Amino acid sequence: METTRQRIAETLREGPATASDLGESLSLPTPVVYEHLEHVSRSVADDGADEEFLVAPPECRDCGFDGFDDPVNEPSRCPECKSERVGEPAFVIR
Repeated sequence: METTRQRIAETLREGPATASDLGESLSLPTPVVYEHLEHVSRSVADDGADEEFLVAPPECRDCGFDGFDDPVNEPSRCPECKSERVGEPAFVIR
C-alpha cells in the first residue's frame, strides 16, 4: 500500500497537476496537499535519481505577475497589483 506522498509523486510523474487537482483525485484538502508537496519536492531532490520536481509558478490573471517568492504555496493575492485573481501553481515530476 502506497503512502499519500508516494501517490502524489506517482500522479505527478504522469503529468502536471495543481494542488486542487491532486486534492480532488486523492480526497485530500488542498492545504494538506501543499504540505505533502513540500516533502515530495525534497524527496525527489534528495533521491539522486534523474528526476526533477518542477513548478509552473502561480500567475496573476490581472497583471501577469509570476515572480512569487514561494511557488510551492498558493498565494492569496498578487504583490504587484493586489488582485486576488491568482492562478494555482502546477507541479510535475520529470
